[in-house]
Amino acid sequence: MKQKIVIKVQMSCDKCRSKAMPMVAATGGVDSVALDGEGRDKVVVMGEGVDSTKLTSALRKKVGRADLLHVSEVKKDNKKPPPAAAAAPSNPPPQPQPVPPLLPPGRLLVLLLRLLDAAGHHLLQPP
Repeated sequence: MKQKIVIKVQMSCDKCRSKAMPMVAATGGVDSVALDGEGRDKVVVMGEGVDSTKLTSALRKKVGRADLLHVSEVKKDNKKPPPAAAAAPSNPPPQPQPVPPLLPPGRLLVLLLRLLDAAGHHLLQPP
């Protein structure tokens, strides 16, 4: 049974929040952790088989005052999304544009031969 747990924790600074978040995330069965509320003082935990009282107690020990606000079961949506064909037509993804060459192929060959000639490699002259 997937559940949503909301715990109000007295967190007045970012240091307290940075203590609480990894601790809650490391708890067994936790799928996700988020901060909620005006002062970001509510920890919302989603997971399966999470012991909410132990989690609240651990937050009290590590962070400060913590009150368990509610635990609720998360119901799964049995509705299937509409098939893609029935969905509203969307814009097709943009097609990649070909990149024009920096130099024409003949000019590139001439520059390459001049570079090799300057380096002492004579490709066109017999040894």
